[in-house]
Amino acid sequence: MRIVVVTGVSGAGKSTALRALEDLGFYCVDNLPSPLIGKFADLAGGSEVLKAALVIDTREGEFLLGAGEALRALKDSGQASVEVLFLDAPDDVLKRRFSETRRKHPLGGADLEAGLRRERQLLTGLREEADAVIDTGRLSVHQLKDIVTERYARAGAIHLGLTFVSFGFKHGMPSEADVVLDVRFLPNPFFVEALTAKTGMDAEVAAFVLEHDDAREFLRHALGLLRFLIPRCEEEGKSYLTVAIGCTGGRHRSVAVAAELARQLGEGYAVTVRHRDVERK
Repeated sequence: MRIVVVTGVSGAGKSTALRALEDLGFYCVDNLPSPLIGKFADLAGGSEVLKAALVIDTREGEFLLGAGEALRALKDSGQASVEVLFLDAPDDVLKRRFSETRRKHPLGGADLEAGLRRERQLLTGLREEADAVIDTGRLSVHQLKDIVTERYARAGAIHLGLTFVSFGFKHGMPSEADVVLDVRFLPNPFFVEALTAKTGMDAEVAAFVLEHDDAREFLRHALGLLRFLIPRCEEEGKSYLTVAIGCTGGRHRSVAVAAELARQLGEGYAVTVRHRDVERK
């Protein structure tokens, strides 16, 4: 059995992540008290439940203090593989979200700043246990759902799922990335009048980027690195690997390179490509 524990600060998107996991066939439990984690694993292990998702957060109150110990005990028992997903976001984003929904913070009530400070203190142990930390500050609900789906759709699969994400550094790095590659050293189509309005998905832009000698050399090294890493990630038990390729704006060079890497590795692995910033100006 595989158990994904979803945790993090209030307003960071735990409900969205849980719904995405439910859509993937996970048996989902929201706000399970930490002392019951082991009991839940016992009961689920004796049934037909093969994968489950649990939300653990500050709504547990005093039970939260034992969450880290309960998770470590479950991992050590060998009853299930356990992965902790921690969701976070900058305070200004969280404040805006609470304002839009008119919700009160579970710890701070009307004093949102005090609640967030207290919550982060209480969640320190769980964040240290996390296998993945995602900053949802720049993500829409749909983007977060896509990331969760990419990471956990292949739970239990024999071969690792590989996701390539193109992005622009000026819009911030993708927090979900396991590997980040920077292609800002390549000639920029943005400064070519005939190519400025196009993207790396257009053949003319892709040719401009990929036919450069440095691009060919970069692809050779990047493919070698990934072909070295992927089998070792599989041996470690990872079911996914997210590779982010960044340029300045995320519309030209990174898009072309991400698509080319996916094309060359697509025959041997389950590959997904996502162009995060291609529509941004």
